[in-house]
Amino acid sequence: MSAHLNLYEHLANELGALIDARVFAPGDRLPSIRHLAQQKRISVSTVMQALRLMEDRGQVDARPQSGYFVRHRAPRRPCSADAQHLKEPAFVGINNLLMRVLKDNETSDIVQLGTAWPPDEILPVKRMQRTISAVARREPALLSKVSCYDVSEGNFLRQVTRRALDWGKLDPAEIVVTNSCTEAISLCLRAVARPGDTIAIESATYFVLLQMIESLGMKALEIPTDPKTGPSLDALELALRAGLVQACLFVPNANNPLGCVMPEANKKRLAGLLSEFNIPLVEDDVYGDLCFAPQRPWPVKAYDTSGNVLLCSSFSKAITPAARVGYVLAGRFAQEVALLKTVSSGATSHFFQAVLADFLEGSSYDQQLRKMRRTLVQRIARMSDAVAASFPADCMLSEPQGGFVLWVQMPPQVDALALHGQAIADGVAYMPGQLFSASGKFSNYLRLNCGNAWTPRIEQAIGRLGRLVHEAL
Repeated sequence: MSAHLNLYEHLANELGALIDARVFAPGDRLPSIRHLAQQKRISVSTVMQALRLMEDRGQVDARPQSGYFVRHRAPRRPCSADAQHLKEPAFVGINNLLMRVLKDNETSDIVQLGTAWPPDEILPVKRMQRTISAVARREPALLSKVSCYDVSEGNFLRQVTRRALDWGKLDPAEIVVTNSCTEAISLCLRAVARPGDTIAIESATYFVLLQMIESLGMKALEIPTDPKTGPSLDALELALRAGLVQACLFVPNANNPLGCVMPEANKKRLAGLLSEFNIPLVEDDVYGDLCFAPQRPWPVKAYDTSGNVLLCSSFSKAITPAARVGYVLAGRFAQEVALLKTVSSGATSHFFQAVLADFLEGSSYDQQLRKMRRTLVQRIARMSDAVAASFPADCMLSEPQGGFVLWVQMPPQVDALALHGQAIADGVAYMPGQLFSASGKFSNYLRLNCGNAWTPRIEQAIGRLGRLVHEAL
């Protein structure tokens, strides 16, 4: 099996290198499947696997009855890394600004490139309809089941435990089922820190995480973050040695908005630092299943030997956001998180836990992930091409390794917040960069949702947005 895997990956890498060297230029047709099979003396199915892998990577497009063609890619520059210095811990104050931006983004008849939700057409809506009906017929008592103590559905716990076997051994006793990944993170922050404590965060990080820190009266310390490899562990270690941090809150797999994945060596080192200084990490792994590497990246939790890592996730990004079922692998904090969950919101829907467990039990979920990853790689590439072609030449773009958002660095004189009002008036919504920082950094950045199917309307919206950026120079 591994030899077969290595064979198609080797062919994909070989063809990819030829594309990088422009032996095959954008728009060129690759040799036919049959020709490649004969030339390389391998099976047609192996060639097909290689070409599908290249399609997943955004290197080629398949055209029915015509073959595989090299993608057109506009020239682009990657985002630069954050400066390697620490600011003082600060109380967060983004809630009012965020509410204003979210309200403006809901303006009617607007091209919605702000909200980062996967579109309905790539979610398994019909499969979920069938699953909901089947579970309702098979276990009707779940539709009325309520319990203040029995908060978890047994089969859901089994499925979460089985999926964790990909990266390690999990004790089911540390699983706490929650109402979404967001609630999971909030409960964990309350379990590991107190008002006034300082939480180390990535810079940039998802604004909802900042909202939670703000609402709990905690402070944030922004750790310089590389757009490809994640937070600087040297900077974090300095902060830990100085006693500045009481807990960490990171998104190591497909950070939102950067899309970066922390290398495995860094995750291992981070787990060691947490153990050495006895500091808890709340790990948001909600995008872990939507990373684009051939093998799903391990979470930091996989390297945790001290119980300091509380992994939070859900299946909302890949199955359905409507179920509102998340979970925590809470380590040594399991009892406290479970108590906070019970007094905060009681039990999570037993019915939707059973529905998700049913979906996860077979091969449907893995098929869904393969479909989503392939689609999202292509859509990010299409959005990146359009931004690179329409925005000023000195703009820089992230190179997401997962998820479905794009982080755009504009020239320093462009204020993303001021530009936002003009963009809304012009029918385009996005998220200004200031919302992804506790200290108001990233004023010349913006985040775009790439999840939607490409349409002339979106293409025109990116053109209008690019024109506004040009005019702001």
